[in-house]
Amino acid sequence: MDMKGKCLIFSAPSGSGKSTIVQWLMRVHPELRMSFSISATSRPPRCNNGVMERDGVEYFFLSPEEFRSKIAAGDFLEYEEVYKDRFYGTLREQVTADLERGVNVVFDIDVKGGMNIKRQFGERALSVFIQPPSVDELRRRLEGRGSDSPEQIRTRLEKAEYEMSFAGQFDHVVVNDDLECAKAETLELIRNFLD
Repeated sequence: MDMKGKCLIFSAPSGSGKSTIVQWLMRVHPELRMSFSISATSRPPRCNNGVMERDGVEYFFLSPEEFRSKIAAGDFLEYEEVYKDRFYGTLREQVTADLERGVNVVFDIDVKGGMNIKRQFGERALSVFIQPPSVDELRRRLEGRGSDSPEQIRTRLEKAEYEMSFAGQFDHVVVNDDLECAKAETLELIRNFLD
């Protein structure tokens, strides 16, 4: 299959600013011809800043049973059970269609999923790890979101330390200690890759 588009993979621990950077790129830089790969998840929708997540917009929300059925059917490029019955995955059909149309597909994805997509697409994919300046700063950001309990924050921080150990396996690491600088650095990486 001759794919004309490329893959732009963004991974990071929760709270690193990855989604903020990706949303900015999508909104401000239409010349990059990007399409967002909407992940599927078995978690329920969350309320972020007073706005409830919508099916087919932020995620495709599936029950754990529906998710397992799609796994069995081979409908995912990659998937992972991040926590018990908490699946995340990338549906093959949407990605393939966009790439064939010459659109660059953006993945806002967990570390293992990002590495799996990179393995599948090789030189047609750019993988970028967005790293927080420190675990303490990450804790502050997660607490500031107000969407997680103290126990969830502790679990996310433990997972973040694990995820950060994989940063070196990505094509580039962008440390988000200043959001505007991180945005500019990420944009330059993408432009260089797409040229």
